[in-house]
Amino acid sequence: MTAEGFLEGRRLQMARGVLLQCIMGGYPPARFYGSDDGDLALVPDLAQIHRLPWSKQPRAFAICDADELSGESSSLSTRGQLKAVIARYAALGLAPVVATELEFFVFAPNTDPTQPFQPPLGLDGRREDGLSAFSVSSNNGLRPFFSEVYVCMAALGLPRDTFMHEMGVSQFEINLLHGDPLLLADQTFLFKHLLKEVALKHGLTVVCMAKPLAHTPGSSMHIHQSIVEIGSGRNVFSDQAGEPTAAFRHFIAGQQAGMADFTALFAPNVNSYQRLCHPFASPNNACWSHDNRAAGLRIPASSPAARRVENRLPGADANPYLAIAASLAAGLYGIEHKLEPSEAIQGEFEVPDNLSLPCTLHAAIERLKRSQLAKELFGKEFIEGYVASKTMELTSFFDEITPWERRILAAQA
Repeated sequence: MTAEGFLEGRRLQMARGVLLQCIMGGYPPARFYGSDDGDLALVPDLAQIHRLPWSKQPRAFAICDADELSGESSSLSTRGQLKAVIARYAALGLAPVVATELEFFVFAPNTDPTQPFQPPLGLDGRREDGLSAFSVSSNNGLRPFFSEVYVCMAALGLPRDTFMHEMGVSQFEINLLHGDPLLLADQTFLFKHLLKEVALKHGLTVVCMAKPLAHTPGSSMHIHQSIVEIGSGRNVFSDQAGEPTAAFRHFIAGQQAGMADFTALFAPNVNSYQRLCHPFASPNNACWSHDNRAAGLRIPASSPAARRVENRLPGADANPYLAIAASLAAGLYGIEHKLEPSEAIQGEFEVPDNLSLPCTLHAAIERLKRSQLAKELFGKEFIEGYVASKTMELTSFFDEITPWERRILAAQA
């Protein structure tokens, strides 16, 4: 939209079905978004309008809510779903607090998708070989890229907590500062967009796939969650003596109750399950533990004021609005219904059958399709539309034969 049109308050409308567009570009049948495929209004959030610092031509970027023309939020909008979850907390005098940890890979351009990704050439003319995890000098070859990333983050008002090299080849992680869930979802979304745009300027490719390289850890988007009382700011997960509260237990139990049903929301793509089936600290379970990275729900070591629950299931490919909404909605469900969690696990453990999660996109879609809990928390229209879109994506994947199949199965008698 032109700056003049935006400043005049001209309404920007978009077909309702676009909210269910598949990653390949197609759409499920119109019955999933209204047979008329009428318009939505894109209403800008005035707190999320940003001048794009990487663009030579002056441009601005506005995050919008997708509202029905009658004024209410569209049930198909993931940002709208997150706002609805936050409102349900507020009705109880509570406010969730979240932080996201986003992992990503920085690669050389990959013009042939049949070939594996490669790390970029560093300033020393060599490619990283994967021995730089947590090194203070590991990103020196990418210093110009990261320098501009930091400048652009500051320009967009994206405060960062820590930035580090992760375990994978040319893999990095950023921890965003904790705060309001909607703000953190916006910041995570903006950061992913920023990474890709700045990478293009530097002749690089940033990849937020869950598992872009074989035999290498995948990329997660861990979500840290706590709840405070509106007004006092007290963390309701800790009592005055600093001990865990009933609300803390109920929140964990709600997470456990929803994780299997919501796996397709946390792990939305075929590739998501490559990460979960090879768990380099990527647990595909609904167990919980104190500071054990093998558990899907980890309680990090912290002071009572910072007591929180870390959901380790979502990958870097997850929609931050939807992943945060699903995680918080499950926790609130546990609080409202006073659910009790399983026993905490420690050390090496076997995952009980009732705490295992779907390990393929097909299984996750089928579980979500049958979930009454998902429809109760997010509405029938959203869940059925999401399932229809993801089913189309899975069908598209099955329409192709992979190199592994040609290499291995063609030789079989």
